[in-house]
Order: sequence, then structure tokens, then C-alpha cells
Amino acid sequence: MELYFTGDVSDVLKGVTILSAELGIKIAEDGYPIEVINRKGPLEVTNKQIVFEKKIHFFRGLGLWLQHIEKNNEFHLTEVPQFETSGAMIDVSRNAVLTVDGIKMLLRKMSVMGLNMVMVYTEDTYEVPEVPYFGYMRGRYSEEEIRECDDYAFQLGIEMIPCIQTLAHLKEALKWGYANGIKDTDDILLVGEPKTYELLKKLIGAAVRPYRTKRIHIGMDEALQLGRGVYIEKNGYQNRFDIMNRHLQEVVSITDEFGLQPMIWSDMYFRLASQSGNYYDFDKTLLEQVKQSIPNVQMVYWDYYHSDQSFYEGMLNTHKQIVSDPLFAGGLWTWNGISPNYSRAFRNTEAALNACRKTGIKEVFATMWGDNGTETPIQTALPGLQLFAEHTYHQIVSREHLKERFNYCTGSDINDFLLLNQFDEIPGVMEDNLYSSNPSKFLLWQDVLLGLFDENIKGFPIAYHYRGLVEKLRVVKERNQGSKELFHFYEQLAMVLSVKAELGIDVKSAYDNGDKVGIKVCLENLEILKVGIDRLRMAHRDVWFSVNKAFGWEVLDIRYGGILTRIETAEYRLDQWLKGNLTKIEELEENRLRYDGPEQFPENVTLGRGETYNRIVTAGTL
Repeated sequence: MELYFTGDVSDVLKGVTILSAELGIKIAEDGYPIEVINRKGPLEVTNKQIVFEKKIHFFRGLGLWLQHIEKNNEFHLTEVPQFETSGAMIDVSRNAVLTVDGIKMLLRKMSVMGLNMVMVYTEDTYEVPEVPYFGYMRGRYSEEEIRECDDYAFQLGIEMIPCIQTLAHLKEALKWGYANGIKDTDDILLVGEPKTYELLKKLIGAAVRPYRTKRIHIGMDEALQLGRGVYIEKNGYQNRFDIMNRHLQEVVSITDEFGLQPMIWSDMYFRLASQSGNYYDFDKTLLEQVKQSIPNVQMVYWDYYHSDQSFYEGMLNTHKQIVSDPLFAGGLWTWNGISPNYSRAFRNTEAALNACRKTGIKEVFATMWGDNGTETPIQTALPGLQLFAEHTYHQIVSREHLKERFNYCTGSDINDFLLLNQFDEIPGVMEDNLYSSNPSKFLLWQDVLLGLFDENIKGFPIAYHYRGLVEKLRVVKERNQGSKELFHFYEQLAMVLSVKAELGIDVKSAYDNGDKVGIKVCLENLEILKVGIDRLRMAHRDVWFSVNKAFGWEVLDIRYGGILTRIETAEYRLDQWLKGNLTKIEELEENRLRYDGPEQFPENVTLGRGETYNRIVTAGTL
């Protein structure tokens, strides 16, 4: 469609050019005329005008204009932004590092949705020239790559903010020899050590150099073993609240040198005010001490777990007693395993954002973590981003409205994406999967002979469930050509799980009953499974390399290779037993126990949760 813009267009034309191919538009002097007006107030879109305050509002408005001009010759839309900042945090520190083009893809989607901030969470995945081992072989970004993304985001009305760690979550960064003298524990920096702050000055300087913003997220979360490693050997026992404060003061003095406005995750201060170390269960009498001691930083309250609006309101009001302008970070539950948990993400997000509006929070963002290898493709986060966007411009968001906006912004039906819930919300799991059971992960990776999760799923029609999902995804794949690779991957995953989910149970049952015919059937299924898993690996690889750098894929290659070699060993041992060369198969002689992981859940609402690959595949040491 050819368009011609008049009025206040100087700040937005470069962004329009960036979006033109995606939106199917072209600027032409004889195109449809749209007057552009930049002024304070709500976003207004008519068939003749786009009236906006911030640059990001224009790009959302342009999307709304294109969405409605197809259906109506005349229309008048008004949207009142509920937050000053609404955006996303992308985790690129759990093996998957988005390419520059991958980041740009998300930026374009976010711009049309109307989201105006992005953080790329880099623990060690950014270049620090003075520290060559920092991010070595991890896909770290060069300064030029980040600057290119920042420039791109700026043209689309999006602020990019560096997001790093300056205390904990630095295990990958600190594993090299250069860090021997600055570690408290294997992932926490040694507070009070001068070399620690020499390093942090280099890290902060390198992190902020490519960005135009003066804001920075310096982390500081989940330093649960702070002061309990090398620190206690050097300094004796000291109050961890004091250790935390001293360190934060030192880091803020560095950010002050660079003229930066820092923010931190708030959990450590709440944990230190709790008898149990729990973020959400703290002694309110200690909050005044926190308020008096904390330096000039913004606090980010992160919470991905609660579905009660009043709970969020209480936590937000408590934060406001400490700092005047806290931010809120919700979660899109992209870190549950192989597939997203949309039900929990949607339910918790709506409760949280309603609370943010009610308590006057100005800045919110959605986190997209990639725990344990980023097995879930980043593209699956789009429905959650759309939900954040619509709550940013509306007090009430209906499912029909969300569906229409998602269809325009992405070209896909949101219900097709929500179908991915069925990978984990299976028979035996409660509605909305609020305990985040992840059977698609543990059933994929678990060992056929060991079957650590077999007792959890016994008696449920799991294979039947996944067979039905294969057929649904086959249809979805064909009607979502823009996401065909993604849905092909999930179709292959459903096919593999339909064969593998209960195969370990079948093997054990046939063996226990001395059923050699049953074992031969299992061997035939193992052969089918090998072919399916390799196809799944290749489908996953296609999705990975469509948006991510190469580094990190080797981990998933190793995981897929592990399944295949273990299937070969299972075939070998079963065949040896059939031939009489083995009198018993030790792995199958063991009685099966229900998987008893560190997280305890009611058995009647969940099948359990396999958190990490190494705990799923073996009871041994990996």
C-alpha cells in the first residue's frame, strides 16, 4: 500500500522505512495521505491522521491505521498509554545468543505492538577488550553489533538498556583463570577485593559504550551464598546486609563515574530481611533500614509466580516505601523446558499489570529467560509480548481484541500458538499448569532404560495425548506459513513424544513379565524413535539458526546425541537379553520410584518438574 505522510514526520520516517517491508507499505507522493501530529496526550488514529506523543506511539498507531483501513473507510481510535515504559528483557546468557538480525526481528514486532524498551541480558556475552576470556566461545556481542542494534531500536522508538551482572550469576564469566582472585563462590564476586572493582569498571565501561541511554541494569539478584565462600575465610562472618550494601555503594560509585542511572533487582534486600531467605516473605520492620542504607538506584520487583492481584499490590506498595519509582518485571514463562507455559504467563501477567496500574507503577517489562540451555525458541514469546502491549494501552483486554492485534502484528492466529500449551498441560496436570510441570522436557530427555519419570506418568494416556497433538500441529503448520519452521519443530516433537513417552514403561513391563514378543515390539519402536529424534534435532536446528548465533547449539547437539546413543545401548542390551547372553538387565531390575526432585508439588495436580537436563537423564553425576 502506498502512503504519503505530512506534518511532524522527521523523527519517524527512518523507522517507517525499516518497517515498510514487514508492513507491506511504500512511501509515495501520490500515496494515501496521512497527517502526522506530534503532541502531548493520548494516541489518536483516524483514517486521516495519526496523533502521538512518543515516537513508539506513532509506530503502534501506524499499525492500528493499517489494521483498520482494511475494514473501514472511516474510523477514530483513541488509546491512553497506561505506562511510561513497557518492554522486554531478552536472555542471551543461557547458550542462545540472538544474532543482530534476530534482535532486529523482535524490535520490529515490538515497535508495531507499541513496546518502547528492551534489555538484552548479558552476563558475559558482550565484548570486554581488556578481558579476552570474558564471554570466550559463548557468542558474545561486539561493540559494533550492540551499537547497530541500539541505532535500529532508536529509529523504531525503542530504548535499549544494557543489562548485566555485577555480583552474582557470573559462573560462566568466572570459570577462567583470570578470575581466581576475585571469586567468593563459583558464581559470586569477592566483595571488598580491589581487583573486583577494577574488573567491574572495565565491564561497566564496555557494557555501556555502544548505547545512547544513560540507564543501566546492574543485576545484583540471587546472590544467595554471598559472603559464605572465600569472603568468610578472609574476613570472618559478617552481616550479609552490610556486605551487600558496601558492594552496592562501590558499584554505584563506578556508575556515577560514567554518569549512569542504575537499577537493580530488588530480591536480595527482601531476602536479607527474611528469616527464611524468601523474596516474598520478609520482616517489614527491617524495610526502614533498607530505605536508609540503599544508594540512589531504581529497584526492579520481579515476580513470575503469583496469580493474585492483591499480592502484587502489596509487594509494589512495599517497594514504593523504599524507592519512589520501582519497576515491575513479569515473566513470559519461556524457560519451562521445550515449550512455553502460556497459561501461567497470561494468568499471572494480567494480575500483575492490573496491580501495576492500580498502584501507579510507571515502568514494566516482560522477562524471557532461557534456563537450562534455552530449549524453547524465542519466537514463542510473541503472544506474551502482545499481551504486555495491549495492557499498556488498555485497562481491559479481551481475548478477541488480543487475537485481532496479534494477527495483525505477527500474521498468525494466537490460538495456534496457545496450542503449544498442550505439550505440558497433559493428562495428570492441573488446568493452567500453575506448578509449571514440564513433561515435554523430561519425557524427551529421560533415558529409556532408566526411566526416572516413568512412575510419575504411569496410568495416564500420555502417548495418546501427543498423537492427537501431532494432527493438530500438522494443520497449524500449513496455515502459518510465516512460522512454518517453528510449528514443524513442534510437530516433530509431538511425534517423538507420542512414541517415546510411555516406551520406558512398556520396556519395563515386558521385561518384568518375561514377554519376549513385547520386547521385540519395543525394539521396533526404538528403531522408529531413532529416526524421529534425528528429524527433531534437525528441525530444532533450523529454528535455532534462524535467529541465534552458532555458539550454544553444541549443547543441544550433545543432548540429542545422548538420546540416540542411549537408545542404541538399550537396543544392544535388550537384544543380548533376548539371545540369552544376559540373564538380567540391571537397569530394568530396579523398582521404579516416583521422581523426588527438590521442588515438592501435590501429586494430584502435576506430574512433577524436571528442572535441568543432568537431573533428568541420570541419577549419577554428569
